[in-house]
Amino acid sequence: MFKNGTFTLWQRHVEQLFPRERTRNKLKKEKLVPVQHYANLPSSNSFREKNMSKDSQMRAAINQKLIEMGERERLKELLRAKLIECGWKDQLKAHCKDVIKEKGLEHVTVEDLVAEITPKGRALVPDSVKKELLQRIRAFLAQHSTL
Repeated sequence: MFKNGTFTLWQRHVEQLFPRERTRNKLKKEKLVPVQHYANLPSSNSFREKNMSKDSQMRAAINQKLIEMGERERLKELLRAKLIECGWKDQLKAHCKDVIKEKGLEHVTVEDLVAEITPKGRALVPDSVKKELLQRIRAFLAQHSTL
C-alpha cells in the first residue's frame, strides 16, 4: 500500500472520496495535502490544473479497473442492499412524498425533486455503509495495485 512511506496517487483519491478522521500530524508525516488545502499552497494555476488533470486521470483509471473486473457492479449491488437494509430507501421515499406534497405535484419536475432530495440522501447514508464500501474499494485496489 505504501511506496517509500507515502501514499500512492490512487490511495489519495480513495481518501478524498471517503475521508477518514486524521490528524494534521499524520497528514504531514504521510506527506499528503488534502484537497481543501490546495488553495493554501504557494502555487500557480498550472500546478492546480496539472494536479486536477492527474486526479481526473487517476479517477478514470480506477473506475475503468473497477468496471473491467466487474467490481463496480458488485459494489453497487452491495450498496443497494445495505441502503435498503438500513432503511435509507424508505426515508428518502418519504422525503420525496413530503416535497411533492409541499410544492404540489403539478409544480414539481423530476429535476427539482432530484435537486431537493440529493443533499438529504447523501447525508442519510450511514457512516458504517460508507466505511464498508471504502474498505472494499481499498481491498480491491490493494489486490490490483497496477494503477
